[in-house]
Amino acid sequence: MTQLLDGIQFPIHPERLKPTSSQVGKDIIAAAFANIDQRCATQVSQEKKWRKHYPYYFKELLKHAIQHDEHAIKIAEQGLEKAQQSFYFHRDAKQYPLEQLMQIPRTGTLQHIKITGDQQQKIDWYVPYQGQQLRGKALTQQLEQWQAQGIIEAGHAQALQWVIDHPECLDLSQRYIVLMGAGSEAGPLSWLCKWKANVIALDLANEKVWQRIIATVKAGNATLYAPSFTALTAQDPDIAQHLGVNLLTDTPEIIQYLQQQPHRLDLAAIAYLDGEKHVRLSIAMDQIVQQLCQVKPDSSLMYMCTPTDIYAIAEDIIDATQQKYLQRSRIEKLLCNNLSRLSFKKLFKQNSNQLITANNGKRYGIADCLVIEQGPNYALAKRIQQWRAIVARQQGHLVSINIAPSTTTHSVTKNPLLKAAFRGAALFDVEAFSPDTTNALMAALWVHDLSNPQSSANPKHNLAHPLELISDNANHGGLWRVAYLARSALSAAAVYGLAREKLPF
Repeated sequence: MTQLLDGIQFPIHPERLKPTSSQVGKDIIAAAFANIDQRCATQVSQEKKWRKHYPYYFKELLKHAIQHDEHAIKIAEQGLEKAQQSFYFHRDAKQYPLEQLMQIPRTGTLQHIKITGDQQQKIDWYVPYQGQQLRGKALTQQLEQWQAQGIIEAGHAQALQWVIDHPECLDLSQRYIVLMGAGSEAGPLSWLCKWKANVIALDLANEKVWQRIIATVKAGNATLYAPSFTALTAQDPDIAQHLGVNLLTDTPEIIQYLQQQPHRLDLAAIAYLDGEKHVRLSIAMDQIVQQLCQVKPDSSLMYMCTPTDIYAIAEDIIDATQQKYLQRSRIEKLLCNNLSRLSFKKLFKQNSNQLITANNGKRYGIADCLVIEQGPNYALAKRIQQWRAIVARQQGHLVSINIAPSTTTHSVTKNPLLKAAFRGAALFDVEAFSPDTTNALMAALWVHDLSNPQSSANPKHNLAHPLELISDNANHGGLWRVAYLARSALSAAAVYGLAREKLPF
């Protein structure tokens, strides 16, 4: 018996009668190229080794986006339009195009219970790091050190220094924050619960997840609004068993519920799933964001980018990578050059020094940190989020989208290669952060974007190029300033990481 599909799905392949992701991914990227570079659009459509060659097309797309600010917006618009046309919503053995999402018969009505934190502690912020709680001057010094080491960019340090200097911005008692993926290990929930936020938490109906969310809220001073299809009160026993929604299958009900909320909403699309589910999840969150922005035009958006992607970066970063390459020690040159030859130049490729002149007169480089093993679905899912961020800001929405550092979350370290590479990252002056450090940094960065009128997130603040929205406040952990193409050094970092873990010295 064929299993019935439910919720947002890739289209069904006419011969295999199963959902297909590779062709849809190629079609979306080809559509993004349309009216910009028809040769590349045709080439990507005909690509036979998509999983191996997808980084080339993502890089070509970025080159075009850099060259002209209108290209960056057009690519985002065309990619999103094709993505919306490429997926379907399944319910009760029927298939609906996403444009009919809000006309689909409802399975129920979402309600929520309200749970208030038990504590009234003073609003505080610190960064847990290597056994310390960094505040004030100590935190400023650490930010300066990270910047000097090339771990973070100047914008990241400046934004967090602004938060240090304006602690009043941490009072979120007037904000209603929608967390899609509230229980995310790398998410900001624990800090929102220290800052009096009103949190509308969206996560799966998983008792353990909801027990953890409720415990986090009760240990702080925030207010939780927890959606459920069951009428509940905060005093009901076993309440965690009845909470939760599925972003993939309850999408129309979630949108309807959020549209009915009387407050201005800050929408954080941070949920994650593995493989092709991540693309479908990004589409689900994009539908929620798009529908809410239409009904509530004062909504703000928040995304967190991965450092293992491809970005437009400032010219001085390219200069720094070239200097690092030229200043290598004799031993490093000898070892890396020999390994490069033995691997037929697959290992230790020099980082690109190409500079692209945009129509604003500035020159930008490309930080190509894509990890092929993460796959084209991961890259596409993150691209959909970046495209929505660019388009939404162009339409006048405040959009906080920042690059978070490589973080040792379970979802990442369950991949043995990435786990070992993280352990060996220091070999190339790259730092992988613990989840509690990343959470503290990125939560405060979001508050900065919501509060500082001069933030890149504010659509009233002019940017030299739309892509600077994504790169301005980056914490890439040092990946952008490595002397080598990141993925060409990944295996060496992994070997070094394994040696650190297994050997006694």
